[in-house]
Amino acid sequence: VQLQASGGGLVQAGGSLRLSCAASGSISSINVMGWYRQAPGKQRELVATFTRSGSTAYADSVKGRFTISRDNAKNTVSLQMNSLKPEDTAVYYCCSTNWGPFTWGQGTQVTVSS
Repeated sequence: VQLQASGGGLVQAGGSLRLSCAASGSISSINVMGWYRQAPGKQRELVATFTRSGSTAYADSVKGRFTISRDNAKNTVSLQMNSLKPEDTAVYYCCSTNWGPFTWGQGTQVTVSS
């Protein structure tokens, strides 16, 4: 499937954004859906994942602030981001994997101003 991310933008510190990732086909059989991010000059890092069995995992830096959700009926994965910090500024990518190669969406820019 192809992935299309949306929902990025400019927000002040402490604000919220909701990212959405729409898949071109069914995601119900995909083992892991997730979000990564890449800040300027840094490596791409894991933000959150949601497995087919319903388990979620988060980077320590976003625990308690971000929530990942997965809707197999709508073929979407979302990332609710609250209490945003300037260090959350990055391009956010949705992705999928069945424990093999990753499929990546095109990325959406999130900028948090202080």
